[in-house]
Amino acid sequence: MSRRAQLPPPPPPVEIRSWPDREALLTDRAEVLGELVKMHISPGRLAMLWLWGALCAVGWSLVGAALITLEETYDVFSALLGVILGGMGACCTVPAIILVIIGLIRDRDIRRLLAAWGELDRDPVRDARLRMPGVSLVWLLMSFALCALGLYACIAFPATSEAARDSFGLVALVMGLGMTGWLVGLIGITKAFAHRRWVLRTLIGAPAPGPLFSVGGGAHR
Repeated sequence: MSRRAQLPPPPPPVEIRSWPDREALLTDRAEVLGELVKMHISPGRLAMLWLWGALCAVGWSLVGAALITLEETYDVFSALLGVILGGMGACCTVPAIILVIIGLIRDRDIRRLLAAWGELDRDPVRDARLRMPGVSLVWLLMSFALCALGLYACIAFPATSEAARDSFGLVALVMGLGMTGWLVGLIGITKAFAHRRWVLRTLIGAPAPGPLFSVGGGAHR
């Protein structure tokens, strides 16, 4: 998740605001909120999250293959192959983790801006397109499915009798892939609920439900 798209600035303090009238304020507010919502929960952001998750899964697959190779090695060449696979896996996994962390920090900043700009005023007509219920539902359902599959791989596979007879490397490989899917799915679920809470609290004005997960970046009233 790169920071190529520059985030808009926060709204100016009350004492230096220079909008000529309320309509100008609402126009700027709608434009900024539209960009922020796209940056936060657009289909492209979901694809980007899954892309980094896939890169991390590929990296962990190489690490798992390295563990299996080292576990079953009988000569120096097999050991060298295991080391090479492990290095390649680390080269994929570490950047993916860093990019996901950068994306989470960016999402925190976006949520702060969404709260700040949204609280400037209310505009039900323009705000209707910002709710994006279909997109947030796609985020929720796809992330839930990925989270469930990852959790199943982490729990069910090691518990089977077949896994107990298999190598440690294979169990570590499957559990690592499952954990990757679970974490990526959890991030997606959290973002879907965060968007819903923002819609209820800022755009609609209804009391927001309690957070399903503890996520940073909420606005302080």
